[in-house]
Amino acid sequence: MVSWWRPTAGAGELASTGAGPFLTLSVAPYDEWRWVTRLALGGVVTAGLMARFGLPPVDLHGVLHHVGIMDPLCGGTRAARLTAQGDLAAAWRFNPLGILTVVGGALAVVRALVGVASGRWVSWSVGWTPRRKALVAGVVVVLVVWLQVRQQLRADLLMSGTW
Repeated sequence: MVSWWRPTAGAGELASTGAGPFLTLSVAPYDEWRWVTRLALGGVVTAGLMARFGLPPVDLHGVLHHVGIMDPLCGGTRAARLTAQGDLAAAWRFNPLGILTVVGGALAVVRALVGVASGRWVSWSVGWTPRRKALVAGVVVVLVVWLQVRQQLRADLLMSGTW
């Protein structure tokens, strides 16, 4: 594996702090993240099918949705469909995670196409430390709470059949 990103500190400095780079990109001769590739391909195909044929004919909502309590994922299916159709403004209104999911999936599919064509797969690893884990966990909690509040403020839109 060839590292694409190297820390600027010397080996002695890294040993003294105990922390290396947060993210290391590398190139491998095979897909080390095969499950991500498969999940992304399935998601992009599903978003494309929804863009062409419409939303699934089944109710995907939880019980609380029908009484007006939204969760952070509410509107995600409609947002994914609208993203696949290219309407990012409407997708954002429903749920920004729909945009992130479709765009992230598309990037993973492009990574796979490049890997198949070249035989070289971009891979990554995360240098976790206890401090980094705590920081990432804190950021994730704040973002989930923000999204929960945001989606609840849009309950009328999310409960309506319009889009």
